[in-house]
Amino acid sequence: MTSSMNSDVQNRLQWSLLSLRLGVFIVMIMWTFDKFVNPGHSARIFEHFYGISGSSDIVAYILGGLQLILVLAFVAGIKKRITYGLIFVMHGLSTLSSYNQYIDGFNNLLFFTAWPMWAACFALYLLRDQDVKFTIK
Repeated sequence: MTSSMNSDVQNRLQWSLLSLRLGVFIVMIMWTFDKFVNPGHSARIFEHFYGISGSSDIVAYILGGLQLILVLAFVAGIKKRITYGLIFVMHGLSTLSSYNQYIDGFNNLLFFTAWPMWAACFALYLLRDQDVKFTIK
């Protein structure tokens, strides 16, 4: 491969990874904001999908604060092995904890969107060293 072709492929890869990172960020930041705007919703999610009951607004705010730090570090490309890995694991737990929704798939089609996002998280983790566009080194 010539150097200009290699440069073109590298440029396309960087823009592709940036688009994946921004797409994942949009979903994750909305989940984060939900913990602040509607902490009761978080409590219901924890109970229904994770079997954790008795969560208070304070717990939602603390988890939201921690998640906000993680999501902002992720979108900035800080400590990619850790932040991309944690985002992958978090989204994976969310995806897998929804297993009952997949059994009745045609009444829960929106839950299936979690799978391509999880794949994007995996691709970002694997290609984290190439994801350099608009990241903090």
